[in-house]
Amino acid sequence: MISKKYILTFIFLQLSFIFIRGQQITYYDDIEPIIRNNCASCHKENGYGPFPLTTYEEVKTKGSFIAFVTKTKYMPPWKADPEFRTFKNQRILKTEEIEKINTWVTMGMPKGKKKGKETPIPSLITDTPADLVLEMKKPYMLSNQGIEDFRFFNLPTNLPNDVYIKSIEFVPGNKKRVHHSRVMADTSNLIRAIDGLSELDPKVKEFQKIPLSDEFLYGWVPGNLPITYPTGTGKKLLANTDIILNIHYAPTSKEQLDQSIIKFYFSKEKVSHDIKVLAIRENHISNQPFFIKSQTKPTFYVSYRLEKDINVVSIMPHMHYLGNTIKALGVTPEGEAIPLIKIDKWDFNWQSTYLYEEPLFLPAGSIVLVTASYDNTSENVANINNPPKDVGYGWNTTDEMMNLVLYYY
Repeated sequence: MISKKYILTFIFLQLSFIFIRGQQITYYDDIEPIIRNNCASCHKENGYGPFPLTTYEEVKTKGSFIAFVTKTKYMPPWKADPEFRTFKNQRILKTEEIEKINTWVTMGMPKGKKKGKETPIPSLITDTPADLVLEMKKPYMLSNQGIEDFRFFNLPTNLPNDVYIKSIEFVPGNKKRVHHSRVMADTSNLIRAIDGLSELDPKVKEFQKIPLSDEFLYGWVPGNLPITYPTGTGKKLLANTDIILNIHYAPTSKEQLDQSIIKFYFSKEKVSHDIKVLAIRENHISNQPFFIKSQTKPTFYVSYRLEKDINVVSIMPHMHYLGNTIKALGVTPEGEAIPLIKIDKWDFNWQSTYLYEEPLFLPAGSIVLVTASYDNTSENVANINNPPKDVGYGWNTTDEMMNLVLYYY
């Protein structure tokens, strides 16, 4: 039987379509605000998107494509379920906005008349230049032997004083081959000779004996946009800190270069709360071992107890290509369930750091519950093994992971 909710939704969409069809839709009156507010921050010159969408001509050229990817909700890329938890940085088009785009394309994409000055394109971080830009000292030549390559790079900050970071942006020099980058901080200045070394180099083990001041300053994964901390909070960066990049390069059969960059934006207002990181990992899984046999769809569970009060400002799940779903809840000692995040269709190519609208308070004694499912069958089109193979934990593309990173104060 068809539900009442379905019938009402269908009627609403049909009435909306008739209403929109009955009026002239133009680029400047109707479409430009949608594109500028939801798309152009990535789709602009030197942006994250593969092509710009900042003028009528640019949007018209891609009009049919835009209509298709918005109707199928492939774009804007947003994987978290908004009915489970909304986020400050979420990018989701309303039903009527999607309908407007499709109708406009069907009508021949009329231009309309420009009224006044164009609204500025929303910035992902800030309109001001970064306070500190660090680039790998020289381009790194990737191996052409089709291997997974993990490299360390040392980038001295030479900061004269301690600062608080407001925003962090990692810019991969080779977007197709940088699989992920972990950003760490070292205040000893004793690890500088690690620059360019492979994780397989025996010298790395000696460097890893030296404690880092921050083992997870930031993590970049495909699809992850810059992170900005809430007002009054920041990540402390001590004077003369060295930034350590641990970059994972995906296999390639051609010689290619990478020279990645990391940008820091410092807080200009008073910082009352120092941002810290809690990383829930594979070793916290209750139903061990974390091992995914071929042709199976296992689910793994985590029950992580908090020893102190925390205010969670953002969350970042991480899995590889076998990831299917992930869901996290915080349960207080009083039994209140606080939704953290829910992703029903994991996509390795679109991973995000999800920023809460307001910090979520989890008192000491709360339990963070995580459920993550995987699909290691032939049905999974993202499975990079054909036929499927047994897969365990590891940083390689062919391995799997289950991380949930919480930024908090």
